[in-house]
Amino acid sequence: MKSFNRRSFIKTTALAGAGIGFFNSAKAFDVSTFSAPDKRIGVIGLDTSHSEVFTKLINNGGPEMAGYKVVAAYAQGSKDIPQALKAKPGITAAVKGMGVELVDSIEELIRKVDVVLLETVDGRPHYEQALPVMQAGKRMFIDKPIAATFEDAKKIYAASKKYNAPIFSSSALRYDTNVMKVKAGSIGKVLGADVYTPGEIEPNHMDMAWYAIHGIEMLFTVMGPGCKTVTRIHKDGADFITGVWNDGRIGSVRAIRQGAANIAGTAFGEKGIAPLGPFNSYAPLIAEIISFFETGKPPVSEAETMEIFTFIRAADMSRKRNGASIAMASV
Repeated sequence: MKSFNRRSFIKTTALAGAGIGFFNSAKAFDVSTFSAPDKRIGVIGLDTSHSEVFTKLINNGGPEMAGYKVVAAYAQGSKDIPQALKAKPGITAAVKGMGVELVDSIEELIRKVDVVLLETVDGRPHYEQALPVMQAGKRMFIDKPIAATFEDAKKIYAASKKYNAPIFSSSALRYDTNVMKVKAGSIGKVLGADVYTPGEIEPNHMDMAWYAIHGIEMLFTVMGPGCKTVTRIHKDGADFITGVWNDGRIGSVRAIRQGAANIAGTAFGEKGIAPLGPFNSYAPLIAEIISFFETGKPPVSEAETMEIFTFIRAADMSRKRNGASIAMASV
């Protein structure tokens, strides 16, 4: 892979992954003739390729989608991240071209749909955008990062409980085929794991929440909860973050900003060593989202997502303290 560029990486992997498993044609159609009662999906934020790819996968998915269709979208996403502003017009046109109605407010969207995909690429407005959806009691998937800060992530979960509105957030890498094999026990107990991921930093987000969260979610999926301490070495071209778990197991994340980059890794187990990644499809994540919409049971718990955000916050604290070891319990 050439020198890392987040925009081109997203576009390449999204288009590659979109073609796997769920549809054979990108032909636009009027989704209103297919959406069943209680299965109308609304999208918030048309400033990320996920909005386009997820809509295409769902609306062309056939029986796998259990009758769910994206029928309406509210385009407003980030107000100031340059790459998001640049992407928005093309993605908006593509989603509209698939027969999805564009609406002028989140309130209007809520009246027209039953469940919501919050796709705004910028984590800062997520709480503000998610709140009216939760107040309406609607189930919602919040794309990564669930928020730009640890505090906002906590606020979103508090509102979810208050309004009895189930939510979950996840990277597609959590459901990578190789990751799922390891989680299912293919190499026995996981004794450690090393992952690598693009690590572009966006100044309005916690450093590792903006993009490296992909690799971190992959790490936690195979290692499980229980990280005890976090240390971080920060250089211009990369970060190296080490977590030590309560039982002494070690997991690491290399966040890459210079040179070749991808999202993958290696898991070390009692019975073998296995690859993790690389990313090849959004289809498994979409399947989990549809199942969540059906059952209301989040496949990723608040506790796990908040431990990931605690890990990310601890990594930021370690950077500020010149690589000091940070206890997760102190964050």
